[in-house]
Amino acid sequence: MAHDWHRFFEARQCVSSRRGRGTGHDLELMTHDAPEGPVLTVWDAGDGVSRPVEAAYGDPRNAVLSADGTRVLSLLDDNGSEMGHVWSLPVDGGPAVDLTPGTPPYTLRGIDVARTGDHAVLSAVAADGFSLWLVHTGGDRPPRRLFTSPAEAWNALVSADGRWASVDTTDHNPGLRRFAVTVVSTSADAAGEPLRTLSDGPAEPVRGIRFSPVAGDGRLLVATERTGFIRPCVWNHADGSRADLDAPHLRGDVVPLDWSDDAAYVLLVHVDQGVHQVLEWHPDSGALEAVAHPPGAFFEADVADAHANYWASHYGADGQIRLLHQRFDSPLALLSADRASGALTPRWTPPLRPAGVALTSHTVRSLDGTPVQLWAGRPPGADGPRPTLLSVHGGPQLVTVDRYTPEAQAWLANGFAFAAVNYRGSQTFGRDFREGFWHAVGERELEDVAASAEWLVNEGIADPDALFISGASYGGYLSLLALGRLPHLFAGALAFVPMADWVDAYADMNPALRSAMRSFFHTDPDDEPDTFRRASPISYVDQVRAPVWIKTGTHDTRTPPRQVHGYAQALEKAGGDVTVEWFSGGHETSSRSAELADQQRMMDLAGKALRGERWAEGRVTAPPEGSVGYP
Repeated sequence: MAHDWHRFFEARQCVSSRRGRGTGHDLELMTHDAPEGPVLTVWDAGDGVSRPVEAAYGDPRNAVLSADGTRVLSLLDDNGSEMGHVWSLPVDGGPAVDLTPGTPPYTLRGIDVARTGDHAVLSAVAADGFSLWLVHTGGDRPPRRLFTSPAEAWNALVSADGRWASVDTTDHNPGLRRFAVTVVSTSADAAGEPLRTLSDGPAEPVRGIRFSPVAGDGRLLVATERTGFIRPCVWNHADGSRADLDAPHLRGDVVPLDWSDDAAYVLLVHVDQGVHQVLEWHPDSGALEAVAHPPGAFFEADVADAHANYWASHYGADGQIRLLHQRFDSPLALLSADRASGALTPRWTPPLRPAGVALTSHTVRSLDGTPVQLWAGRPPGADGPRPTLLSVHGGPQLVTVDRYTPEAQAWLANGFAFAAVNYRGSQTFGRDFREGFWHAVGERELEDVAASAEWLVNEGIADPDALFISGASYGGYLSLLALGRLPHLFAGALAFVPMADWVDAYADMNPALRSAMRSFFHTDPDDEPDTFRRASPISYVDQVRAPVWIKTGTHDTRTPPRQVHGYAQALEKAGGDVTVEWFSGGHETSSRSAELADQQRMMDLAGKALRGERWAEGRVTAPPEGSVGYP
């Protein structure tokens, strides 16, 4: 029974499912968790048969199916560096084709496939700027650049028949991540000039979601923020007309996800303090109806990747709503919701469902009174304060939703309480909250972390002498920053792929991340290095009192290894208890086996801290030769 918590990792079978958009079939491209890494399968919703993708597809999170369902389009990079080319890879494992030959390596920030024909578009970020490319899924024609800009431009979308493409642009707002939607023609005769741009002004972003699924219909489903919160809008770029759903009676974001194949209905999720309610909107009549469903999460925003959502509910080819549903204690399942009867029918269910602990949503008041949402749960049968793990998500502009989290269940099964904070910078709490960390990076987030830690103690959940903080990427950054700026609160930090030194990281970052840094800080480290130093954990190593464990990738271009090494050396020199472990890869853990080992390592370290033992077992070592930033 020593490793009984392993069952929670083994139960996480399906991680995400993205529908293939071609006509004449109903296919889902599913990402499954496996011991040695994610596995892609193509699931036919018509007959329920799955077949494995035999191609070497790289990071499955960005993969999409071609219109005919025979090929996967995916970024192939160097050992997880996120810098590479999109390739067209036959599902059956035949010869692969580079869709952008001759171009420099790039980071992918959007990919979409037309419903008919072989048109696809992608958003690429390279040293020469942000570009929208038209490619062909068979690779039999050369790529063509449709749009380019030195300012951020993400989220490539293409119309059902491939006639138009859109990209979220910031040319009207350089240096600020407040997008407008720009539509261009894909015709070879077009001069490349934008046909029309939808902007609600410099302070109110607009983002593209999906073109109408009907061939010849150029309308675009977008997310607006005229009210300060996300709301759906159907925009006709041909004449500039629009249909908006303002829904003033709903508090919080109303996030558009998809529309039905006949373009009659739009699928939405209303998010109120982290709690999801699925809705269906009829743009022509304005009717808005709630969809009956069990509690849990139905999408997860991921604005910093190739898709606006890492996983999201959507419509099937049969016209029914296909709910992707999960909770902290329940693995992802696919449910069909019948509009007429309201009945829910399981379509794909996980084979394992171990009994776990549900987490509940709480509102915590930060230092200035800002409401902050916190998920929290106690171990089974627990009474009184417990050792506690406070999880801080990455991003920053991501969010922790009520989704299945084996790590949380593992901590809970081992007697720890578990909590996860959606600090300022998180999605789905409105624009002011999402942008609340801008131009003061680290400040508001730490206030929210501190308020969450103090709430956990005051509520009798957390033992004040046994509260640990953990996160990946920006969450790892905040974990390290908390130990230096809030040394009295935490008994240790467990940080994955963290940012530790904003100044030193800049030279090794990929171009997309450099642009993000300039946007968040509203300046450049070459112009105002002191601003970046104030936000960097390395500036506070003399104040760290608790032990630090860092796990980071050798080929990470988001949070590069050289700045992590520098932080660890500085903390060690200051007398700190620090351990750094390197893995061969980029910004993500690559396999379930690695995740299990990491979870065991973290629990072992927490146990050592509770016994008053040091974490470091030797001196900090440098990453191996050939790592990013090293010869």
